[in-house]
Amino acid sequence: MKIKWNINKKAIAGIVAFTLLFGALSCTAGIWIFDRAIEKMYNDRGYVLANIILNEIDHDKIAEYTRTWEADDYYHWMEEYLRRIEEYSGAAFIYIAVPYEDKTMRYVYDSDTFIGDTDPIAASFEEIWTAYTEGERPSSYLVRRSKKYGYLTSSCLPVKDSTGQVVALLFVDTYMDVIISTLLKYVFNITVITLVLLVIFCVLNWIVMRKNFIDPIMLIRDSVGKFAKGSAQADDSLNKIKSGDEIEDLAKSVHDMEKEIINYIDDIKSITAERERIGAELNVATRIQADMLPSIFPPFPDRDAFDIYATMSPAKEVGGDFYDFFLIDDDHIAMVMADVSGKGVPAALFMVIAKTLIKNRSMMDEKMSPAQILYDVNNQLCEGNDSDMFVTVWLCIIELSTGKGIASNAGHEHPAIKHEGGQYSFKEYKHSMAVAVFPETKFEEHEFQIMPGDSIFVYTDGVVEATNVADDLYGTKRLLDALNIEPDADAKQLLTNVKKNVEEFVGATSQFDDMTMMCFKYYGENE
Repeated sequence: MKIKWNINKKAIAGIVAFTLLFGALSCTAGIWIFDRAIEKMYNDRGYVLANIILNEIDHDKIAEYTRTWEADDYYHWMEEYLRRIEEYSGAAFIYIAVPYEDKTMRYVYDSDTFIGDTDPIAASFEEIWTAYTEGERPSSYLVRRSKKYGYLTSSCLPVKDSTGQVVALLFVDTYMDVIISTLLKYVFNITVITLVLLVIFCVLNWIVMRKNFIDPIMLIRDSVGKFAKGSAQADDSLNKIKSGDEIEDLAKSVHDMEKEIINYIDDIKSITAERERIGAELNVATRIQADMLPSIFPPFPDRDAFDIYATMSPAKEVGGDFYDFFLIDDDHIAMVMADVSGKGVPAALFMVIAKTLIKNRSMMDEKMSPAQILYDVNNQLCEGNDSDMFVTVWLCIIELSTGKGIASNAGHEHPAIKHEGGQYSFKEYKHSMAVAVFPETKFEEHEFQIMPGDSIFVYTDGVVEATNVADDLYGTKRLLDALNIEPDADAKQLLTNVKKNVEEFVGATSQFDDMTMMCFKYYGENE
C-alpha cells in the first residue's frame, strides 16, 4: 500500500534531507580543503629543511659518489650530519638518490640502507623523473601512502654539481599521521555543529513555512474539499489569508472561482430547464411535422393503378425537407419532393409554408400546370422573405388513366426512372431556378409518358451527400447501385434497400443533412 504524505510531513522531510545533504557536502568539502592545506604545509616545511641541507653539503662530492658508490671520510661526516637533522627536525626520512628510467632509485645516502642500494620507486615516478631530468622542483607536492613507510609527504629538490648538472635528488619525507587525528576531530566537531544548526534551522524554517505557506494552503485545500462535496457556498474564510504573495492571490482566485461556479450552476439550472422546455416543444414540433407529411401506407388502398411510399429522416429534431402526394381529382395525382435551404426550426417553418402553398395552389385548378403552380407559389414566398431562404422543388402531375405526366424541376435533384423490365437510371433535363429566389420567375416544365411497370424515384441531396469517416460522398453511382439491387421490388422495399445501403456506407458518421426519398410505381388502370 502506497503511503500518502501530507504537506506537513513532506515539508519536514524536505528540510531534514536538505540540511543533512548540505552538512554532508560541507563536511566533505571542509575535509578535502583541510587535508590539502595540511599536506601543503608539511610539504613546504620539508622544502625549507631540504634547502638548508643543500646549502650545507658538497654537491661535487655527491656527484663523485654517484660515480664511485664508495664512502669516504666526508661521506661519514655527511651521514652523521643528516642523521642529526633527521632526528632534531622531526623528519621521517632524509635521503639522496638517483632515479632511473626503469622506475628504480639508487641511494647515495639513506639512513636505513647502504650507499649504492637500489629500491623501486613506489609512486610519483613521473614527477620524480621530471625533477631529475629538468633540474626543477616538482610543480605539485608528492604524497605517498604505503604499508611499509606510512602516510608521508615528500619534498624533492635536485642536487646540482658545480657545472650545473643534476647529479641526484634530495628527499625530505615528513609523517602525515597528524592529519588523520586532526581530521577526525574536525569531522566530530563539524558533525555536532551541523546537528545543532539542523535543529535550529528546522524549527525556524518550520515556523516560517507553517505560518506563510502550509496553513494557508491547508485552508485552501479544506475550502475546496468542502465546496467539492456539495456545500454550494463560497468560503469567505479565504479572505483571511493576507500573505501578500502568490498564495494570497491563489486564495482570492479560489474564492472568486467558487462564486463563479455557484453562479454558473444557477445558470446551468436555468438553461437546463429552458432546454427541457425547448426539447419538449421540439418533440411536439417533430410530431406536428411528421403528421403534416403523408405517413399512412398504402395511402389509397382502393386504388390499384399505382403504389407509392415515402420516408423523411431529419438531421435535427425538425427538418427542411418535405414530400407530399395527393389526388387532385380521381384521375390525377400530384407528387412533390422539396428541400428548404438551411436546417432546424427556421427551415421547418419555411417548409410548412411552402408545402401548404403548393398543395393549396395545386387543388385550386384541375388544369393548372406544375410550372404555373410554382410561379404563383414563388411570388407568394418572395413576399417578406427577409431571411433569404429558398426551396428546391420537384413537382409532377400524372394522369393515372393514361400514364401521361408533366413535371417541373426548380433546382432539385434529377429523378431516377425505371421502365418495365429495366433498371433505374437518371432522367436529366434542364433545371429551373429554385423557388423563393426572385419574384416573377418563369419555370420550365416537360411532359413524359410512363407505362405500366415503370417507376419514378425522387430524393433530396441529403442522400447523395451523405459522407463516411473518410469524408467520401455517397454519390449518385452508389444510389443507382442500391436502387438496382432489387429494381422490381415494391416501393417500400426499394426505399428500405436504399436506406440500408446508405447507413452501411456512412457507418458511425453523424447525419448532417435531412434525407428524404419517395418512390412511385405505376401499374395502370387496367390492372
